[in-house]
Amino acid sequence: MTGDPEPISAEARRALEQELADLLDERRMVAGTLKDDPEVGDQADQADELQRVNQLDRLDRRIADITERLRQAELAGPARTDVVGVGSTVTVRFADGSVETLQIGEGAEALDQNLVTADSPLGRALLGRRTGDSVRYDTPDGPASAAVESIGEPPA
Repeated sequence: MTGDPEPISAEARRALEQELADLLDERRMVAGTLKDDPEVGDQADQADELQRVNQLDRLDRRIADITERLRQAELAGPARTDVVGVGSTVTVRFADGSVETLQIGEGAEALDQNLVTADSPLGRALLGRRTGDSVRYDTPDGPASAAVESIGEPPA
Protein backbone atom coordinates (compact mmCIF):
# COMPACT_ATOMS: atom_id res chain seq x y z
CA MET A 1 0.00 0.00 0.00
CA THR A 2 1.33 3.38 -0.97
CA GLY A 3 -0.12 5.64 1.71
CA ASP A 4 -2.31 7.23 -0.97
CA PRO A 5 -6.07 6.72 -0.73
CA GLU A 6 -6.83 3.14 -1.76
CA PRO A 7 -9.96 2.14 -3.66
CA ILE A 8 -12.27 -0.57 -2.41
CA SER A 9 -14.51 -2.92 -4.32
CA ALA A 10 -18.24 -2.29 -4.55
CA GLU A 11 -18.81 -5.34 -2.35
CA ALA A 12 -16.39 -4.09 0.32
CA ARG A 13 -18.01 -0.64 0.18
CA ARG A 14 -21.46 -2.17 0.73
CA ALA A 15 -20.12 -4.20 3.68
CA LEU A 16 -18.56 -1.09 5.27
CA GLU A 17 -21.70 0.96 4.71
CA GLN A 18 -23.80 -1.79 6.34
CA GLU A 19 -21.39 -2.05 9.27
CA LEU A 20 -21.54 1.73 9.68
CA ALA A 21 -25.36 1.72 9.69
CA ASP A 22 -25.37 -1.10 12.27
CA LEU A 23 -22.85 0.73 14.47
CA LEU A 24 -24.85 3.96 14.30
CA ASP A 25 -27.99 2.06 15.36
CA GLU A 26 -26.10 0.40 18.22
CA ARG A 27 -24.66 3.76 19.27
CA ARG A 28 -28.12 5.35 19.39
CA MET A 29 -29.37 2.46 21.51
CA VAL A 30 -26.45 2.64 23.97
CA ALA A 31 -26.57 6.44 24.17
CA GLY A 32 -30.27 6.20 25.00
CA THR A 33 -29.47 4.15 28.10
CA LEU A 34 -27.11 6.72 29.61
CA LYS A 35 -28.41 8.69 32.58
CA ASP A 36 -28.20 12.47 32.78
CA ASP A 37 -26.86 12.32 36.35
CA PRO A 38 -24.19 9.60 36.76
CA GLU A 39 -24.10 10.22 40.51
CA VAL A 40 -27.55 8.69 40.92
CA GLY A 41 -27.60 5.04 41.96
CA ASP A 42 -25.29 2.66 43.75
CA GLN A 43 -21.80 1.55 42.71
CA ALA A 44 -23.21 -1.17 40.46
CA ASP A 45 -25.29 1.42 38.60
CA GLN A 46 -22.24 3.64 38.26
CA ALA A 47 -20.16 0.70 36.99
CA ASP A 48 -22.84 -0.10 34.40
CA GLU A 49 -22.89 3.54 33.34
CA LEU A 50 -19.09 3.57 32.96
CA GLN A 51 -19.27 0.39 30.89
CA ARG A 52 -21.80 2.03 28.54
CA VAL A 53 -19.60 5.13 28.24
CA ASN A 54 -16.65 2.88 27.33
CA GLN A 55 -18.83 1.08 24.80
CA LEU A 56 -19.77 4.45 23.25
CA ASP A 57 -16.09 5.34 22.99
CA ARG A 58 -15.36 2.04 21.21
CA LEU A 59 -18.31 2.54 18.85
CA ASP A 60 -17.28 6.14 18.13
CA ARG A 61 -13.73 5.05 17.23
CA ARG A 62 -14.97 2.36 14.83
CA ILE A 63 -17.54 4.73 13.30
CA ALA A 64 -14.77 7.29 12.73
CA ASP A 65 -12.48 4.65 11.19
CA ILE A 66 -15.15 3.44 8.76
CA THR A 67 -16.22 6.97 7.86
CA GLU A 68 -12.60 7.90 7.11
CA ARG A 69 -12.05 4.71 5.07
CA LEU A 70 -15.14 5.42 2.98
CA ARG A 71 -13.97 9.03 2.48
CA GLN A 72 -10.54 7.84 1.39
CA ALA A 73 -12.08 5.30 -1.00
CA GLU A 74 -14.18 8.07 -2.52
CA LEU A 75 -11.02 10.13 -3.09
CA ALA A 76 -9.28 7.13 -4.66
CA GLY A 77 -12.09 6.41 -7.09
CA PRO A 78 -12.85 2.97 -8.51
CA ALA A 79 -10.35 0.12 -8.40
CA ARG A 80 -8.22 -0.19 -11.49
CA THR A 81 -8.98 -2.97 -13.93
CA ASP A 82 -5.65 -3.00 -15.77
CA VAL A 83 -3.45 -3.93 -12.81
CA VAL A 84 -4.11 -5.66 -9.47
CA GLY A 85 -4.20 -3.30 -6.51
CA VAL A 86 -5.94 -2.87 -3.19
CA GLY A 87 -9.65 -2.91 -3.91
CA SER A 88 -9.28 -5.04 -7.02
CA THR A 89 -11.42 -8.02 -7.83
CA VAL A 90 -9.18 -10.58 -9.48
CA THR A 91 -9.94 -14.00 -10.92
CA VAL A 92 -7.06 -16.40 -10.37
CA ARG A 93 -6.35 -19.91 -11.70
CA PHE A 94 -4.35 -21.95 -9.21
CA ALA A 95 -1.84 -24.68 -10.10
CA ASP A 96 -4.43 -27.39 -9.32
CA GLY A 97 -6.73 -25.91 -11.99
CA SER A 98 -9.22 -24.37 -9.58
CA VAL A 99 -10.41 -20.85 -10.33
CA GLU A 100 -11.42 -18.31 -7.69
CA THR A 101 -12.50 -14.70 -7.80
CA LEU A 102 -10.87 -12.82 -4.94
CA GLN A 103 -11.03 -9.35 -3.46
CA ILE A 104 -7.72 -7.70 -2.60
CA GLY A 105 -8.30 -5.87 0.68
CA GLU A 106 -6.21 -3.92 3.10
CA GLY A 107 -7.19 -5.76 6.25
CA ALA A 108 -8.80 -8.93 7.48
CA GLU A 109 -11.64 -7.18 9.29
CA ALA A 110 -14.19 -8.41 6.78
CA LEU A 111 -15.02 -12.04 7.42
CA ASP A 112 -15.14 -12.82 3.73
CA GLN A 113 -13.63 -16.08 2.51
CA ASN A 114 -12.85 -14.44 -0.83
CA LEU A 115 -10.88 -11.60 0.75
CA VAL A 116 -7.12 -11.72 0.33
CA THR A 117 -5.25 -9.10 2.30
CA ALA A 118 -2.69 -7.03 0.45
CA ASP A 119 -0.02 -8.00 2.98
CA SER A 120 -0.61 -11.77 2.73
CA PRO A 121 1.79 -13.85 0.61
CA LEU A 122 -0.78 -14.25 -2.20
CA GLY A 123 -1.89 -10.62 -1.93
CA ARG A 124 1.69 -9.32 -2.15
CA ALA A 125 2.36 -11.59 -5.14
CA LEU A 126 -0.74 -10.34 -6.99
CA LEU A 127 -0.23 -6.60 -6.41
CA GLY A 128 0.93 -4.87 -9.58
CA ARG A 129 0.22 -7.88 -11.80
CA ARG A 130 -1.78 -7.83 -15.01
CA THR A 131 -4.09 -10.30 -16.75
CA GLY A 132 -2.02 -13.26 -17.95
CA ASP A 133 0.75 -12.82 -15.37
CA SER A 134 1.80 -15.77 -13.22
CA VAL A 135 2.80 -15.41 -9.60
CA ARG A 136 4.65 -17.53 -7.07
CA TYR A 137 4.02 -17.21 -3.35
CA ASP A 138 4.67 -19.12 -0.15
CA THR A 139 2.04 -21.08 1.77
CA PRO A 140 2.34 -23.06 5.01
CA ASP A 141 2.55 -26.17 2.77
CA GLY A 142 5.34 -24.72 0.62
CA PRO A 143 5.64 -22.69 -2.58
CA ALA A 144 2.55 -22.24 -4.76
CA SER A 145 1.71 -20.56 -8.04
CA ALA A 146 -1.28 -18.99 -9.72
CA ALA A 147 -2.14 -17.07 -12.87
CA VAL A 148 -4.20 -13.89 -13.16
CA GLU A 149 -7.15 -14.66 -15.44
CA SER A 150 -8.95 -11.32 -15.20
CA ILE A 151 -9.11 -8.13 -13.20
CA GLY A 152 -12.39 -6.42 -12.39
CA GLU A 153 -15.84 -7.66 -11.47
CA PRO A 154 -16.46 -11.10 -13.00
CA PRO A 155 -19.21 -11.33 -15.60
CA ALA A 156 -22.64 -12.02 -14.11
